[in-house]
Amino acid sequence: MNNFWEKLEKPIFALAPMANVTDAAYRRVIAKYGKPSVCWTEFVSADGLALAGTEGKRKLMLDLKYTEAERPIVAQFFTSSPEHMRAAAALAAELDFDGIDINMGCPDKSVEKQGAGANLMKNPEQARALIRAAKEGAPNLPVSVKTRIGYSRPDLENWLPEILKEEPAAVIIHARTRKEMSKVPARWEFVKEAVDIRNRAGSATLILGNGDVADLNEARIRVAETGCDGVMLGRAIFGNPWLFAEKGQTLSTDSQGLTLGSENIKEKLKVLIEHCQLFEELLGQDKNFAIMKKHFKAYVNGFDGAAELRGRLMETGNAKEVEEVIRHFSLSL
Repeated sequence: MNNFWEKLEKPIFALAPMANVTDAAYRRVIAKYGKPSVCWTEFVSADGLALAGTEGKRKLMLDLKYTEAERPIVAQFFTSSPEHMRAAAALAAELDFDGIDINMGCPDKSVEKQGAGANLMKNPEQARALIRAAKEGAPNLPVSVKTRIGYSRPDLENWLPEILKEEPAAVIIHARTRKEMSKVPARWEFVKEAVDIRNRAGSATLILGNGDVADLNEARIRVAETGCDGVMLGRAIFGNPWLFAEKGQTLSTDSQGLTLGSENIKEKLKVLIEHCQLFEELLGQDKNFAIMKKHFKAYVNGFDGAAELRGRLMETGNAKEVEEVIRHFSLSL
């Protein structure tokens, strides 16, 4: 097996999969300005890949687009069907992904109704069957699992050992229960518990923590506190494709992130234009440009005139209009 996980320098810093955020366009921007140790695709329905018609499958395949610059790149799938998981894994191998991840933590009701996502924490046998099926579908690719600390309450002492029996390459622990969603602060003491459970089991599975980490400095603190092998960062990537870049490599930074002098404001706005152009180029025929608007607030904040500029950007409908609005604003910098 070509297990890329074994070759990664620790601590590992991974890019979280986020629907309609870490799409092919934004991942390409991130890979250019601050490449993480490993990238994830948005999660993709293995059931959809198996059952959708030609057009439906074509649209799902958009979420499996990637470039060589993103490697190692992991394809994430959700399903409760071992048969569909096996087929999706085989597709990932055919598409030359570096790894496969099974989502066992998503709290979305439509996903849970299918017996997938967080619902799998209530069905350890099915969860284990999915890992086996992924390994059967792609015997040369490492399989990982992204999950939570429990469903209604923390239950790692029962849940995690079941997963470890199937020897996944890595388990990513979102440090909240499904019931907690994202309404409470992440409870990193449970990531430490996951590491302890892994160690007692004598398992070689890597443990990564996830939840509320703002930057690489905080990620390193979490690694030191818990003994985990790395950290997956999600929401911190909004408006900050430099997140995984070391200090001084790109924009000048301080402990709070970007130091927004006029040159750095121009740089952020330049990259926002680039991001919009890539979205149109790669996804524009199938996805609404309004998806980009959730990024505007993240890119455009923390400097004089940001609120007014955001307001104008929210009225745009394509990359060309975004570029014109930003060019006009930049004249005042």
